[in-house]
Amino acid sequence: MCELGQVSRAGWYRHRGDPPPPTDHDLDLRDQIQKIALEWPAYGSRRVTAELQRRGGKVNRKRVQRLMRQDNLLCLRKRKFVVTTDSDHRLRVYPNLARHMRLTGVDQLWRADITYIRLAEEFVYLAVILDAYSRRVIGWEIDDTLEDSLTLAALRMALSRRAVTEELVHHSDRGVQYASVGYTQLLTDHKIRISMSRKANPWDNAACESFMKTLKCEEVYRTEYRDRAEARSRIGQFIEAVYNEKRLHSALDYRPPAEFERQWRAEQRKEAAARRLTA
Repeated sequence: MCELGQVSRAGWYRHRGDPPPPTDHDLDLRDQIQKIALEWPAYGSRRVTAELQRRGGKVNRKRVQRLMRQDNLLCLRKRKFVVTTDSDHRLRVYPNLARHMRLTGVDQLWRADITYIRLAEEFVYLAVILDAYSRRVIGWEIDDTLEDSLTLAALRMALSRRAVTEELVHHSDRGVQYASVGYTQLLTDHKIRISMSRKANPWDNAACESFMKTLKCEEVYRTEYRDRAEARSRIGQFIEAVYNEKRLHSALDYRPPAEFERQWRAEQRKEAAARRLTA
């Protein structure tokens, strides 16, 4: 055809124009994955997939995993967790009531724990209380002391936010802060049953320790706090606005704790209304 048309082969190809570049069908998906990875550096492929699906995307985990591997979007490595429990005391130790509990709703079991936060020139300590059913942080406090004033402040916050039920159990380790007279008396005054982990068994409070690891990996290790005031502000923001309201939890079918609680309460109201109609 080039000979008949009296044109060169190179001229023919130039006349046709350059072929369009190959289409990257994963371009939009990669963009969304990159944004999620920047917002949640500790998310693995399961949580990234769940977040994409919550945003309306239709994608399976294998595809997300492949793209994350290609783009080297690996989650941050978790550091070793440091235990701060001091159980060498002569105070009363309570049996583990939480071990055999089967939870059906919120405010049936609260879990408490303490961790340390390293600042530029000192250490501070964080005490938290979680609702075991929803994994929501309902009480917390930061201080530069490991005295029971730290844990008491977190407990008072939880009591001010939640309704105490007759079946409520408070579970912690055997640390002196939780076995102190002041702490156990406050629980007793509110008719809250006391439960403690078995000796040298961190798995008894694994859910609370899991939260501590999440906090360290996604907030503390990514931030350099100047002083206690800044640590309190930043960590409080993470707990209340990020962990409780936004972060997806695998145990909650990849929903944030606050959303999980709202849906649970809505279902409870529907069931109560149905019972009234049939009564």
